Amino acid sequence: MADLIVISFDDDADAVAAYNEVQELQNDLVVELAGLALVHVDAKGKTHVETPGPAGNVGAGAAGGALFGTLLGLLFFVPFFGLVIGGALGALFAGLDKTGLNAEFRDRVKTAVADGRSAVVIYATKITEDKFGEALSRFGGTIVQTSLSADDEHELAHDMTGAR
Repeated sequence: MADLIVISFDDDADAVAAYNEVQELQNDLVVELAGLALVHVDAKGKTHVETPGPAGNVGAGAAGGALFGTLLGLLFFVPFFGLVIGGALGALFAGLDKTGLNAEFRDRVKTAVADGRSAVVIYATKITEDKFGEALSRFGGTIVQTSLSADDEHELAHDMTGAR
């Protein structure tokens, strides 16, 4: 089971500090990451994404990294309402709606990461929740979280390859 956690912040400095802390928590084996991103939404609504470079040491394999990249795209770059969706992309959205990444979760993320806010997006395969929560609590933020079963991940990866 994997957890997708989005923590949004009013202050960009808090988001950057939390992002750096998550990388330290991975080094300390408190969390095992399959993906990590820092997302900034500027005042005009344009989204900017930063991911750790090779030194960031995120343990995502090729398949996990591709799935995380797709999830980021679907959460932050694809408009959900009024969109005419082609067959393959429509199948991917239908698959999402059967998982923890349903429309309600996507709406909560969109609301939490509004214009002028920043967020840390964490895709964790293992997490020591008490230590993780304690380490990040000092930064504040609004948390939106869901879990994906191994079956959900497999189905989304399968649907994703059909959407290309």
